[in-house]
Amino acid sequence: MNRREMLKQTGLMGTGLVLGGVIGACGTTPGMSQSPNQDVAILNFALNLEYLEAAFYLAAVGRISEIKSIGGTAEIRLPAGFDGTSPVPGLSSDVLEYAQEIAEDELAHVKFLRQALGSAAVDRPVIDLDQAFRAAGNAASNGAITNFNPFANELFFIHGAFVFEDVGVTAYKGAAKLITDKNNVLDPAAGILAVEAYHAGLIRLLLHERKDMMVTPSLTVEQVVQAISNLRGSVGGGKDEGITKMGKANLVAADANAVAYGRTTSEVLKIVYLTGNAGVSMGGFFPMGLNGSIKTT
Repeated sequence: MNRREMLKQTGLMGTGLVLGGVIGACGTTPGMSQSPNQDVAILNFALNLEYLEAAFYLAAVGRISEIKSIGGTAEIRLPAGFDGTSPVPGLSSDVLEYAQEIAEDELAHVKFLRQALGSAAVDRPVIDLDQAFRAAGNAASNGAITNFNPFANELFFIHGAFVFEDVGVTAYKGAAKLITDKNNVLDPAAGILAVEAYHAGLIRLLLHERKDMMVTPSLTVEQVVQAISNLRGSVGGGKDEGITKMGKANLVAADANAVAYGRTTSEVLKIVYLTGNAGVSMGGFFPMGLNGSIKTT
């Protein structure tokens, strides 16, 4: 049995029964009292992020139709000239194989969470993988990259993946303490966090192997990645690291105790909305906002 089949048959399979009594009762906020209601809100928050990652990776490997058929008909915006039905041009066989595995993992996470939530699962929101990346690239490079397209080539694709991967790890870590059902919800959520961490480690390794390559005439991969990390850190509580530290490889982003960083939902939203402001409910990769009760920075 591979892990995708295991995801279908274990863990959150039982969560639907636990959450069944609170389906449709999610009109709460991140500050709500401890209850199964809160677990529904948290799982839907995670589901929004999984929709985003699944859309990104499935588009990159030419399988965008597989996410478009799940969770409604909301638009997934892609750069002009790239429709997600063919892989990113120029992907090496190894990177394409890695991307295929991550795409299948993220799609499995979407299906997994939707099955657990049942009719309480939120629909897929509008996702922007075009203008949002251009804005992020421009900000991270201080204007040196004005038309960043993660689907243009292999190097840009790996950078695009870096934008998301560490965020997913910190989001699950930060949400862990808010989960009330420790057996049916926290345990499988920890399993998803572990998979996201594997993904993040792989992307960081691929970037470190290319750290001296030039992304622009004046910026190396190492410098661009550090700039992305700095930008995320500035709006996400400072909980970020690049792929080098004191001149050495830094493949694991963690605190002084080697414990993964955790972000609040507000900090995560600031990153995906591309804003440093409080009280924002849409923007960036989610131009119409997240679906569910947790949607405001």
